[in-house]
Amino acid sequence: MSATGPIWTLDTTHSSVEFSLALMGLSIYRTGFRTLEGTLVFDPADPARASVTASIPVSSIEVTNERLLGRLMDDDFFGAKDHPAISFRSTRVEPVETTRWKVAGDLTMHGQTHPVTLDTRFLGQVKSPFSGKMTAHFRAETGIDRGQWGLTWNAAVETGGTYLGERVNITLQIVAVRQD
Repeated sequence: MSATGPIWTLDTTHSSVEFSLALMGLSIYRTGFRTLEGTLVFDPADPARASVTASIPVSSIEVTNERLLGRLMDDDFFGAKDHPAISFRSTRVEPVETTRWKVAGDLTMHGQTHPVTLDTRFLGQVKSPFSGKMTAHFRAETGIDRGQWGLTWNAAVETGGTYLGERVNITLQIVAVRQD
């Protein structure tokens, strides 16, 4: 089934991608990316026929330490030299409830593509008081095993655990602007 409906573009100012993972087995490290671009084909009355494509430049990661930023761009993390972007392309949207859907798709990161499913909530739509255009609002969550995408760096800590957890929780806050 092909996607049908109006075309929407992601509002790069008001959309965000955040992720978190265990740090040294004791706390949670949270950060995100400053830049997210993409397109939706979406009709709220027929979500099963929707589609989404999105791209995130890995260099837009939110860190305040230049040394850490450089390390995250290395091959055993994001490998930014050879793989400058993370991308997602939906393959299926399955309505679970009126405003809750499972958005399945292919996540490409570090040169590897694997399927993921985003638990997505449609929060509604409203006309922007500034642009006069209709906006649609979503929240989506998923979790991945970072090693599956080749993000393998880790170090042992004195308690016998590892410096970084393998499970990465991803949360997206999406605002999309209708393009008609």
